Amino acid sequence: MGHSDSEHELKKPWIETPLIESTTLSKAAGCRIFLKLESFQPSGSFKSRGIGNLILTSFFDPSNNGRTLHFFSSSAGNAGLAAVIAARDLGCSCTVVVPLSAKPMMIKKIRAAGASDVIRHGASWFEADAYLRENFIENEDSKSDPLVRNIYVPPFDHHDIWQGAGTLVDEIIKHLPPRHYGKTDTYCSFPADAIVCSVGGGGLLNGIIDGLERNLPAHQPTTLPKKTVKKVRILAVETAGADSLAHSLRKGYLQSIPAVTSQAITLGALCVAQQTLKNVQSPPPGIEVTSTVGTDADAAMGVVRLCDELRLEVELACGISVQVGLDRLREVMPDLTPDSRIVIIVCGGNDVTPEMITDYRQKLEDGWQ
Repeated sequence: MGHSDSEHELKKPWIETPLIESTTLSKAAGCRIFLKLESFQPSGSFKSRGIGNLILTSFFDPSNNGRTLHFFSSSAGNAGLAAVIAARDLGCSCTVVVPLSAKPMMIKKIRAAGASDVIRHGASWFEADAYLRENFIENEDSKSDPLVRNIYVPPFDHHDIWQGAGTLVDEIIKHLPPRHYGKTDTYCSFPADAIVCSVGGGGLLNGIIDGLERNLPAHQPTTLPKKTVKKVRILAVETAGADSLAHSLRKGYLQSIPAVTSQAITLGALCVAQQTLKNVQSPPPGIEVTSTVGTDADAAMGVVRLCDELRLEVELACGISVQVGLDRLREVMPDLTPDSRIVIIVCGGNDVTPEMITDYRQKLEDGWQ
């Protein structure tokens, strides 16, 4: 039996999020700053889109008709939570394997969201993931019930995840006011000049590129000579100690960092997806990607700023985009004007409490850098 489109609509595990212009942040940055509030997603982070899309796609896959689906996610936090919530909303079970480094607070949140089980295994996500695949995915056929299917949900490295994350680009186009061009303006093929996002494994970055690629041709004017069309810039932001993209870029090939030493542990992929590196080294036409790295203190500053300006609580992995997006814009975009439009993806995240924000504020006052 097939599923109707209206049902597809009904069960979408993510929502359209607000895009707001911040006067205070715009003033500080010297251009127009728009915030895409992914912290409002059902799981508290942008992961609802990508992970939700992967789970939704499996749910509506005709080869799964009549089967009971059980999803398995390996994650120290946000991806696991997004998987549990998306699976739950579709009436499916979800088990999450977390590394031993996962915080008790995150495990509690994942359990409370309705995980069928949370298994702690391995020192890093990599080990937790290997354990999950070996025990629940790869050996499934030999001993399992043909009416039950275990489905692997990686945290970032999957085309369905990128496609889901890319839906935020469609919303940016829908929500940003159209531009009005004078005679002298160079034409930008997109309603924003730049998008700033955090990078862990690159699921969000790949999604944004996927979304831009889908939308850019529609925004390309045919009458203008090529040279006047400006590229859309993406600022890919990491914290030192979780900078696996910057590390691979320095090497010129995909290579893991030895360990995650940043406090922004949810950014902590030892290695980005192969597609992430490829997208940054040779992005599709009309897109330019700049990798930039800040400190944990920068990330904390971003968290405190969002809390003060907008009464929003986000984790360090998100705060870094806010801070670097405001601090480094000029050096990355020397042609910045008061009319330039920058969208910062407020990717959200659950690894935060009011106490942690108070602690960051105190440390920053004490000279944390």
